[in-house]
Amino acid sequence: MAATSQDPHSVGEIVRVVVLGARIARREAKGKSTKALERRADAIRVKAQAREDARRASRKK
Repeated sequence: MAATSQDPHSVGEIVRVVVLGARIARREAKGKSTKALERRADAIRVKAQAREDARRASRKK
């Protein structure tokens, strides 16, 4: 379920992306690679958007 009617992300997905963002910031401060964490955050966003697009498409029928 989306957090708001305008947002495709669920509350759990928002929390996961925020936590990943904090981990990314800590790793950047240490000079370490953040590529894997960024990929995970992107995957969460893409999955949420795809789910919301499918939901909207089914409502238009």
